[in-house]
Amino acid sequence: MYTTSSVAPVFIVRELFKAGLLPGGSKVVLVSSEAGSIALRIGAEGNFAHHASKAALNMVGRLLSFDLKDKNVIVSIVHPGFMRTEMTRGVGFDKYWDQFHAVTPDEAAKSLAEWADKLDMSKSGQFWAPRGAKDIGTAEDVLGKDLPTPLELPW
Repeated sequence: MYTTSSVAPVFIVRELFKAGLLPGGSKVVLVSSEAGSIALRIGAEGNFAHHASKAALNMVGRLLSFDLKDKNVIVSIVHPGFMRTEMTRGVGFDKYWDQFHAVTPDEAAKSLAEWADKLDMSKSGQFWAPRGAKDIGTAEDVLGKDLPTPLELPW
């Protein structure tokens, strides 16, 4: 989990940059999860490795944004939505799919592409839920009611 979520992105982005494939104006979108928000982990049980690896990815994205800011490369860290996949089914979260508006990978990819199209340097290094809070069970408890979409997430 750590290799995939938080170590590999640093090496991939570095190699892309060294190869000249991330010129000024490029956008890097790191797919994290609301699970990586320490503030939103109220009452969370287990899944320590998943949560910690996503928190590490959030930190990696933040640090990459500092390194790439003067090169005019945007780094966005995003929660793509609660996923309707075999992974979430496998840990028993399928019982929450409808309640928390789980999305298919295709739906998540579409919303992330729309998000990337609108990105500018003002959002670089921040952690966002482009689809808003409707699929984040602890969002209202932590952040309050009537939350905007998209929603900037706490670390």
